[in-house]
Formats: sequence, structure tokens, C-alpha cells
Amino acid sequence: MMKNKDGSRTALYRKYRSRSLDELVGQKQVTEILKRSLAQGKVAHAYLLTGPRGVGKTSIARILAHEINKLPYNTESTHLDIIEIDAASNNGVDDVRDLREKVQLAPSSADKKIYIIDEVHMLSKPAFNALLKTLEEPPAHVVFILATTDLHKVPATIVSRTQHYTFHTIGIGDLVAHLKKIAQAEGIKITNSALELIAIRGDGSFRDSISILDQLSIFATDKDEITHDLVEALLGLAPTQAVNNLLQAIDDRNISAVVNQLNTLEQDGVSATVLTDQLIMNVRARLSEQPHYVLLLDGLLSVLSSPQPRLKLLTVLVGSIKPANSQKSIAAQVVKKPTPSIETTLTELKPDEQEAPKEKTKLVVKKSSREVKKLKSAGIDWHDFLEHVRNNYVALSSVLSKCSYDFDNGVLTLYAGKKFNKTKLDEPKYQAQLHNSLAAIGLSGVTMNILPTARPPQDKRLAKVADIMGGGQEIKLDDQSE
Repeated sequence: MMKNKDGSRTALYRKYRSRSLDELVGQKQVTEILKRSLAQGKVAHAYLLTGPRGVGKTSIARILAHEINKLPYNTESTHLDIIEIDAASNNGVDDVRDLREKVQLAPSSADKKIYIIDEVHMLSKPAFNALLKTLEEPPAHVVFILATTDLHKVPATIVSRTQHYTFHTIGIGDLVAHLKKIAQAEGIKITNSALELIAIRGDGSFRDSISILDQLSIFATDKDEITHDLVEALLGLAPTQAVNNLLQAIDDRNISAVVNQLNTLEQDGVSATVLTDQLIMNVRARLSEQPHYVLLLDGLLSVLSSPQPRLKLLTVLVGSIKPANSQKSIAAQVVKKPTPSIETTLTELKPDEQEAPKEKTKLVVKKSSREVKKLKSAGIDWHDFLEHVRNNYVALSSVLSKCSYDFDNGVLTLYAGKKFNKTKLDEPKYQAQLHNSLAAIGLSGVTMNILPTARPPQDKRLAKVADIMGGGQEIKLDDQSE
């Protein structure tokens, strides 16, 4: 940042704010039309500038206001006939009524009296209605320039009475080039990969990207430069290699590696939302070559809106791990009895049978009653599941023994019976153990829901009675099903 006369510093994004239509980067679809209109003396009575934050809407509004009045412009310039209004703090109907009275006054010295209303979507409905009357029949000496990041919140009646210009997010290439130009002007030593990472984190916003560069500039010296690794560390990002390791563990179907990597990143202070953002960017970049990532991407998007992003991220990543042979159905994978190989079968046949014509040999394998039931339901072998948990995770087995379950369409619902049991099962350690155990019986990628209540009675009459009594659980005193 540069020093002012009073010793204060000017932020880089303000110092390098565009001062003319030609200086604005990445918005030619807007600047070219405006330049031609001004050159032909065609000035609209109202303009609407919409688009993401930090892409130049306010800068264009100020430049346009000065160009219309043929006034010189710099970031510090002010003029009595160019009035800026923040709709966020002046959003009432009384504010707009006061504005309607003032617009009737002629400009003090310029050709036009220009009102710039920033974040116009913040106006209340009555305020919009009051503004609409002014836009319908504006005085000849008044021009409105409205700007907003949320076009959908602006009434269509307002939009239809303006010249509407849409701003785009800035491409990574344009951002990097602009940041590099600023870094060279400020004497900031920084690598190209670090600039690219800053541009990515800026998410298409000039203002956000330049602010990050400003924040990191203190670490650049005559001898030291800002590197990619330094940017990652200072912004609290997960190392690129760690993100790649997570995705590789998913491809390798290695649940333990996923859990361990997440635990390591958590201990290093990487937040789940920041890590999710990095994973989304990484996965999106790989989609063309690895289209199977589309389901993972969909799951990652749900993490950002979750009240428990850390736990949600764990379940999304572990749940995205597919069985080793995804072409087989789940039911076929959980059958424990091995299918005889063709070679073994042929050696058991008599010589004359081995020399039979090339007719396909039909193999029949007798299945146990439990396996037949499993194939019919394409469900979960709860007995084998509990057995694996009991043999490998004693603490989890103690909690799980108090639970009942439902398994339908690949979704396992665990009824924990009470909130304490659900809280234990929701812990990352137990989540990993549950998914490991499911994978061990051939059920990787199962979606799991854990409820703090008891499993509702399956009999409709009993369920109705239980509802009247305030809840209950069906208990079979004489179960002859097995």
C-alpha cells in the first residue's frame, strides 16, 4: 500500500482502481458499447449494472458519470452534481421520496445531475415503487446509474426502464496478468504460481484478488519472494499435495487413508469449508478426464450448506468410495460362498464330458437360507455386519448392539434409541469404523442415516397405538423367522 501525506496507507485495490473505460479489464462487452454511445452523444436516463462483486461495477458507474458530464476523473474526485447513494443504508420509502424531491432541482454546474445508487436490490418494496415513478418520467437533467450484485431481487418493472449491462467474473488469465502488473509496479517479488493461486482464491473478483495480494505483500522482501507454499500457509489452505492425496485415496478405495488425511488437515487448522472449496476446484478441473467425479462434486456442494461441514465432508468422501467391482450388484458381492471356477469344474467332469461340444456349462450353486434372503432383498447381512464390528471395534459394538435398523435402496438407517447413542455414532472415529465394516461385507458407498429414536413398529396398528402413547418399539417375544 502507498502512504498518504498524513501517514496513512491507501489499499492497493483503491490505488489501482480503473480511471477510464479503457483501463477496465475483462469487461469489453460493457465498455465498448458505452464508449460508442458516449461518442455519439447518446445518454440514457437510467443504467443498470449487474454482476458479481469486485468486477468493476462501481468503478464504471463513477467513470460513466464523469464521462457524461465531461469531467476529469480520479479516485479522489468529487462533484456536487454526482451523488452516490448506498441503498443498504438508505432503503426506506422516505429516503426515495426525499430523492424524488431533490431530482427536480437543476444541476449546479454540470450538464446532468447523476445519481449512483449502489446495491439497489436493498431497497424496500415501497421504496422501489416510489423510485419507479421517477424512472417512468424523469426530469431531462437527471441520469440514474443503478448497480447490484443480485439482479433477481430487482423488480422487473425497474429493470425494463433501464439500459441493462451485465458484468462477468474475470478469467484467471486476466486476473494473473493484472496482479503481475501491480506486483511489478509495487516491487513485490512473487512467483507466477503464487499469483495464480491468489487469482483462484479471488474467485473472479479483481477487488478480492488485489486485497489478498496487498495482505501478503508484507512478506515480500528484496531477498525473499512470495511462493505458492507461502500463500497456502498464510491463507489457511490445505497443501495441494494433501488435496491430491485425498482424491487418490478415494480412487484407491482406501477409507483409512481418507480418514487419516482429514484428521491431519483438521489438526493443521484447515477448515472443512476451505478444504471443500479446494476439492470442488480440483474435482471440477478433472471432470473431463474423470467424469465419475460428478457424483463426488454434487456431494461436495452440499457440504458448504451443512450445519456440520466437518462431519458432512467426512461422510461425502467416504460415501463416494465405490465397491471394487462396481459392475456387480451389491447382492452379488455379499454372497460369501465362492463360485466354482470353470477350471475346477472341468477337472471334476469325466473325460467324455470334457470333450463335449462347445455348449455352455451351467453351474448351479446351492445357497444357504440366509444368502437366499440376502439376494432377494439386495440388503444387508446384519448378523455378519455385527460380527465384524464385534471382532474389530469393541467400543462401537457396545453402542451398535443397542440399535435397530432399516436398509432400503442402498440407504442404511440406524435407530440409535436415544440422543447419546446417536452422538457417539456421529463421531468421525465411529463413522469411519462403520463404513469400514460395511465395506468388509461388500457394502461400500452406502448412505447412512442415524436417528436418535427407536425403530417404529412395522405393524400399522401397533404404530398407531405407539403414536397415541407417545412412542414405542415393537418387541417380538417369539421369533421363528430364522
